Amino acid sequence: MQGFHARAVEAFGERVHAVPDDRWSGSTPCTDWDVRALVNHLVGENLWTPPLFEGRTIADVGDAYDGDVLGADPKAAWDAAASPAVGAVQAEDAMGRTVHLSFGDFEGRFYAWQLFFDFLIHGWDLSRAIGADERMDPEMVDAALAWFVDMESVYRQGGAISERPEVPDDADPQTRLLAMTGRTA
Repeated sequence: MQGFHARAVEAFGERVHAVPDDRWSGSTPCTDWDVRALVNHLVGENLWTPPLFEGRTIADVGDAYDGDVLGADPKAAWDAAASPAVGAVQAEDAMGRTVHLSFGDFEGRFYAWQLFFDFLIHGWDLSRAIGADERMDPEMVDAALAWFVDMESVYRQGGAISERPEVPDDADPQTRLLAMTGRTA
């Protein structure tokens, strides 16, 4: 799991560095977010990761990562936040630690799966938004599909994803995964 997280963060970072200067206000498949807001969300995820894996609570961190965490240089903000987040997930005992999330206390491995999934799916969103290659790593897609089967209804009930579009029965794994999250490949 830790390897999947690191690979998904790295892949998302490659896309961040591919964002043309004139695309930061461009639309994304996440209708509430433009490219800058999407990247801001994932930089925020990275900023939250170390303190949560250290055992801190949402209240402990407070509003430190609210609002715009990208500043004047979104790519530099990404770079500064990515490595510490990956390091927190890679820590030897990270998967067994208790992580205090906004909706309860969970093992680190559960949070790491959520993070991996978020980076993988939003990586596709960012690729689509900037006109980059939308293909995801097939091994990561398979892992995400296996994990998300049990999570899809939870995400949908929580309003995190929209309704699943119809896809053909013989759709490839990436198309099925995207459909599960309310996206059309």
